[in-house]
Order: sequence, then C-alpha cells, then structure tokens
Amino acid sequence: MNPVKVGLLGLGTVGGGASRVLSRNAEEISRRAGRGIEIIRAAVRTLDRPNPTGIPLTTDPFEIVNDPAVEVVVELIGGYEPARTLVLQAIANGKHVVTANKALIALHGNEIFAAAHAKGVIVAFEAAVSGGIPIIKAIREGLAGNRIEWLAGIINGTTNFILTEMRDKGRDFAEVLAEAQVLGYAEADPTFDIEGIDAAHKLTILASIAFGIPLQFSRVYTEGIARISRDDVTYAEQLGYRIKHLGIARRTESGIELRVHPTLIPERSLLASVNGVMNAVLVKGDAVGLTLYYGPGAGAEPTASAVVADLIDVVRTLTADPGNRVPHLAFQPDAIVAVPALPMAEVETAYYLRMLAVDRPGVLAEVTRILGNLGISIEAILQKEPKGGVAEVPVIMLTHQMYERQMDAAIQQIEALDGIEGQIIRIRLEHLGATD
Repeated sequence: MNPVKVGLLGLGTVGGGASRVLSRNAEEISRRAGRGIEIIRAAVRTLDRPNPTGIPLTTDPFEIVNDPAVEVVVELIGGYEPARTLVLQAIANGKHVVTANKALIALHGNEIFAAAHAKGVIVAFEAAVSGGIPIIKAIREGLAGNRIEWLAGIINGTTNFILTEMRDKGRDFAEVLAEAQVLGYAEADPTFDIEGIDAAHKLTILASIAFGIPLQFSRVYTEGIARISRDDVTYAEQLGYRIKHLGIARRTESGIELRVHPTLIPERSLLASVNGVMNAVLVKGDAVGLTLYYGPGAGAEPTASAVVADLIDVVRTLTADPGNRVPHLAFQPDAIVAVPALPMAEVETAYYLRMLAVDRPGVLAEVTRILGNLGISIEAILQKEPKGGVAEVPVIMLTHQMYERQMDAAIQQIEALDGIEGQIIRIRLEHLGATD
C-alpha cells in the first residue's frame, strides 16, 4: 500500500523533530499505522537556510494546503494567522490536519472542528498541550468512562523552571527569567509564558475535552507569576507548601471553574515535586480517582512524538466512517453543552496573604477583625520579627476556603488601614486531593 503523503507547514524546531522521528522510526511507525508516512513538501519562511532533511521546500504555505497530492497537512507555524486561514483551507480541500498550535485551537477550535465535522476530516491536536505527554488522548479516550470532576496542571515549563529556581536557589524572579531566556526556555518577549496566556490556551483545551463544553478561552481567569517574590516562595516552604503556576478546571453545581494563577499546594501533593521545565497534569475522575500525567512539555522530539502519534491515528482512520471516529472534543458534536464558566468572584478557594504591617500594638487585631466580620477564618499566621529598627514587619496568613468576592472585600478594607503599608500579596491555595 502506498505511503500517506504529508505536507508540513513549518520546518523549525518541531517540524525538524517530526521529520527526524518519522525517518528514524519509519519501520516501527509503518507497523503501527499499517502504512508508511512520507513528508513530500514543507513550507518555510526562507530558502536561505540549510535543509538537512532533503524535503522539497516552498515559501508559500498555500502551495501545501492546495496540493492535490498532500493527504494530511501538519501545521507547525503557530499563532492565530495565517494558521487559521491555512487550516480552514486545508479542511475545505478535504485534507486531514495535525496541529501543535494551542493558541489556534483555544481561540478558533470551535470553528475549525465544525468545518472538519462537516467535511468528514480529522483535526488532531495532541501536541498542542504539554508537548510529549499524551494528555489529550488520556482524557478523551483512556478516561472516557469517567465523569471528570476536576483537573489541575503545571502546563507551562517556563514558569515552572522560574519558580523551581527561586525555591531551590533563593534567586529573584528577574534574574531567573533572564537565564530562562538565555537557555531558550523563554522567548525574547516572555509575555505569553509569564502572564499565563500560554497556560490559559492549554487549559481551555483540557477543560473542553474533560467536561464536554465549547472552547472558551475568553472566560479563563488568567494571572501570571511576575508578582511572586523570593520571600513568598520561602514563606510558603516554611508553612509546608510550594508555589506552582497552575491551570485549574473544576466542575461545580453552579458552573465550570476556568483559572490560571500561582497556587500554593501542599508539599506532599503529587504536583509539588514536578520541577524545572517539566509538565504534569492531575485529573480526578469519579471512577478512577486521581491520575497523574508527567513528562516534557516542550522540545523538538518530545513534541514531535505527539505530532507523529497524531499522524499515525489519522492514517489508521483514513478508511473509517467519520461517524465512528473519536470526536475531536471527546463528546459527540451535538452533545457539547455550553455550561457557564464561573466568574472568579464566585470561585471558592483558600488563600495565602502577605502584608507589611506597622510594628505597633493593635494592627493585627484590626486585620483579624475585618476577616472575622467577612466570615473568613484563619488557618495559620506567620509574623516575622522586626530587624534593625525597621518600622514594618511582614505578616503571612493562610485562610480556610471562601468565595473570592469575600477575599476581594477583605483586601480592600485591610489595605485601607493606617497600619498596613502598600499592597497585599494574595496567592490562592489548593489541596488537590492531598487531604482526600
């Protein structure tokens, strides 16, 4: 049987990795897929660079998506446009699509999957979330018999590297970020990583396949790590917690929580020991309980591993009736339900608070009075001793669970006190099954 012919959009880090994996493991892949897989063309930005792959190149990606010989288009250029236009054109031409583009799926996936369903083609996107970890397949297929209750994940390697270095080596945020850029873990403009946008793209996808809801990136509460200090990391350790930047999606009676933010988690939590640039996702199903998926979240061959796995899945199903394929978002298209996403004010969680208090009697009493009046109970207080005649001292509190709106009101009132200097640092706290 003739090999399936593939066109690549992008031959950079991941595209080059996919080419190498397909070449190196050609026999194994053919045995798994039932047919060979051959890259016949690739689109690149410029023809000035060396081409060790030997793949015929073009600078016009539309030549790939409009080529009648190409059966599967692999989109690896990233971003929103022209990726969206190219993918929709490939679908309109009856071609299957494999993509590693989380931003594209998070923002335009509903449109893309509707077009693919109407045309009877597959859009595979395992590589869009957590690189080499097969988390999409695990939730969509391996946990298909479960009602997913919640998931939480370290889904951005850059932020995890920074927080790990701050904890292990006592370094400041800005210093570690600069090193991450030198090492290639962070882009020259690190905004998408540091501000949580990249993680929000991925959480959007995970929540959709976990709960059978439309992709709704605009409803994800997103907060980055730039305000986390070395002191916060140290205080969290002293209290038995670690700070991780998490994406959290939880099913509640009122709606779905969709949030990305720094989070204190118990040091005994499964996610607490995930360090460096590694990713991990914790999923709670009603039947299976807690399951953890761990591995590299980026890199040429880890991500290529997911791209090639998607290609094999596409090849396996080329002759299958479209109605018998695994649905793009795990649930049948007519069973996707628009469950409301909870506003952050209605989310229930516990909190870490760090404030700078004037060193005089009665200040802490005023703070606890405000918290008590708002129905907020304190779990632990850590008050540092003043040093060298300093007039203000840090006070750290852990609270029990409450609605975010209660904490918003408390912070507003506490910051208005004469005895409190500057802004209060708030970090949400989750146990994630550590006490179940």
